[in-house]
Amino acid sequence: MASKEKGKEHDWDREMREVDKLLAKLPEADPTLGRGVPTVPKTPRMAGPGDAAGAGTTGAVTAFATWFRVGLGVVLGIGMFVWPYSHVCGARLLFYLIGASTVVVAGVWGGFSSWRRRLGLAHLLSLGVVLWGLALVAGVVLPRAGYSNQPAIWFCPEPK
Repeated sequence: MASKEKGKEHDWDREMREVDKLLAKLPEADPTLGRGVPTVPKTPRMAGPGDAAGAGTTGAVTAFATWFRVGLGVVLGIGMFVWPYSHVCGARLLFYLIGASTVVVAGVWGGFSSWRRRLGLAHLLSLGVVLWGLALVAGVVLPRAGYSNQPAIWFCPEPK
């Protein structure tokens, strides 16, 4: 049984016009709400550090900064390859390990930056720098940790 009030029928068109008027008064109202293809609401983008003035040049500046970071890691990696001092034991070994660890950190830094900026070649280079730095560290640490047949020493023996 349909429940109708006596003599009254709903005028749905009139009621929908009233609803549309009320929706139009809302801030950021979508006049096609409930009709057609659903839309995804736009969320405001969070402002970054370079979003103040000159927004057109920030893309080039951040890309240059990323390539600078990756280039720094590559130069450090090459510099470690031609390390001019012996690094057998003692303080020189410590400085070599600090340098090799810096290569790893520079590679990770460039990797995060290139991933964020979607620079594929820079990201591959930074991953190579990370692997090269880890190989440098492993070449020093593993023999001293007992991994090879010829154990190496951390500290230089004192002269007699």
